Amino acid sequence: MLEILDLEVSYGSITALQGVSAKVEKGTIVTLVGANGAGKTTTLRAISGVIKARSGKISFNGEEITNKPPHKIVARGIAQCPEGRMVFANLTVLENLKMGAYLRRDKAGIANDLEFVFGIFPRLQERQKQTAGTLSGGEQQMLAIGRALMSKPKCLMLDEPSLGIAPILVQTIFDKIVEINKALGITILLVEQNANLALEISHYGYVLETGRVLLHDRSAALRENEEIRAAYLGG
Repeated sequence: MLEILDLEVSYGSITALQGVSAKVEKGTIVTLVGANGAGKTTTLRAISGVIKARSGKISFNGEEITNKPPHKIVARGIAQCPEGRMVFANLTVLENLKMGAYLRRDKAGIANDLEFVFGIFPRLQERQKQTAGTLSGGEQQMLAIGRALMSKPKCLMLDEPSLGIAPILVQTIFDKIVEINKALGITILLVEQNANLALEISHYGYVLETGRVLLHDRSAALRENEEIRAAYLGG
């Protein structure tokens, strides 16, 4: 579904990605693992068109999308749930969710998807009239995922969904990610510092180091790899 080929991205004179290549098969959960500064978030931002690629190619469903405007990439079916959640703090939960459907005109479909989001995250339904800035970190993460789902994506990119969330809620968020993948068949590209949890729920993984792909394999195999265990999984 999604293919990245020899992707290079720079921030001024600093090269952030140095020839990254990866594939994401339809219906799977694929995770990018690596230390801070490895290039994980940059990869997502390049796919979603938020930053420009210096060279390389990004294809989605056989169509090249490299350096397309972000709204056109969303319209093609890729939604990103950004690091730090980035909810609209002064808007209500319901208004945030409706913003996710901004490009859509199918009222019945929007209503159905809203029902699905409320079904998967009941807490959002309870707080739909509350301003997003007053929610807890975990609730804001649910809202950010729900908002992304409202664009009706074929591929959902999640950047650090466990960041800043109470440990008791982290497992809930990851259970919901698996549920979204299975219930809707949405392909998921996941960036996550908690490598153990990410490799536990994903099908395939790429290990990034200083802007390069160091290793890639089935997630189960990466979890058994001694070098990966020592470097990223706490031994």
